[in-house]
Amino acid sequence: MLSTPVCQLLGIDVPVLCAAFGPWEEVALAAAVCEAGGMGSLGSALRAVPELKEQWAGLRRLTDRPFAINHTTRPFDEDAFQATLEERPAAVSFHLAVPPDLIARAHDAGILWIQQVSDARQAAAALEAGADVLVAQGGEAGGHGGDVGTMVLVPQIVDMAGDTPVIAAGGIADGRGLAAALALGAQGVLMGTRFLASAEMSVSDEWKQRIVDSDAVDAVKVINNERIMPPFNRPGSFGVPRSLRTPLVDALRQHPEQVDPAETVPRVMEAVRAGRGDEYLPFTGQSTALVHDVLSAREIVQRTVREARSALEQAARAVRT
Repeated sequence: MLSTPVCQLLGIDVPVLCAAFGPWEEVALAAAVCEAGGMGSLGSALRAVPELKEQWAGLRRLTDRPFAINHTTRPFDEDAFQATLEERPAAVSFHLAVPPDLIARAHDAGILWIQQVSDARQAAAALEAGADVLVAQGGEAGGHGGDVGTMVLVPQIVDMAGDTPVIAAGGIADGRGLAAALALGAQGVLMGTRFLASAEMSVSDEWKQRIVDSDAVDAVKVINNERIMPPFNRPGSFGVPRSLRTPLVDALRQHPEQVDPAETVPRVMEAVRAGRGDEYLPFTGQSTALVHDVLSAREIVQRTVREARSALEQAARAVRT
C-alpha cells in the first residue's frame, strides 16, 4: 500500500487518478480504477444530460467507491453541471479555466473541487477560489494543455499551494513517474494515456495499439484546432490539444485553409460518439513512449504503485551509497 494525505481527502486507497476522456465513454474503466483503489473519472463533453445520467447510474451500479465528474470550458454546459451537482459525486474536476462561481456552487453542494492547472497564473487563481486539489498538468500531456513541462510545473505549484494537495500529470505512465512526483512534492498522479491503453477503455483497439507502438515525438500539438473543435465559452480559457498524428492533424498544421469545418466537424463528432475518433484526433500524451502493452486497469494501478515503491527504495539505497 502507498498512501498520501490526498488519499484520505478523496476517500481512495492509493494516489492514482484516472483522467477523464471528454466525450469518450469510460464507465467500465472508471469503475475498474475505483475498485482498484484509485479515483476514476467520467467526462461530460458532447453528451446530453439524460445520457450522462445513464452513465453515472451505470458507474454506481459497478462501484460504491468515490469518483469524479469532469467539466471543461470547450464548451461549458450549465445543464450538465447542474445535473452533476444533483448527482453529488465525490469530486468535480475541471480544466481549461478557473471558475470561482462554479467552485462555490460545488462546495455548497458538499462536493470537492479538483482543478487542473497548466501554469502558475491558473494555480494562483485556483487557490484563491478555494480549489481542494490542484492537478499540475505538464505540457507533455495528451488532450488540452499548456507549455510548461511537468518537472518545472509540479514543484512550482507545490511551492505555491501550501496545505492544498497537488497531483502531478503529464508524461507519467508508470511507477517511476509516481515516485518522481512524490519527490517533487506532489501527493499523487493523474494518468491519461496509460489508461487509454487499458482493457476496459471503450476506444478502438487501433488507437490502443498506436499508443503501444508510438514514440514521444509522434504525439504533437494540434495546431489550428479551433477550425474543427468547439469554442471556449468561459473567460480565461486556453489550451492546445496534443494528439498522435493523422491526416487531419497534419492538414491542420500545414494547410488549415483546406480543412472545411462544415464537412469535417460532423464527421469527427460522429466518430467520437461511436467510440472511435482515432482516425482523426487520437488525443495522446508523450508518455505513449512508456506504454508497451494493453493492461487491465487494476493491473495498471497495482503495477504503478508497486513500481513506485521499488523506485523510492532504489533511490534511498543510491543516496545511502
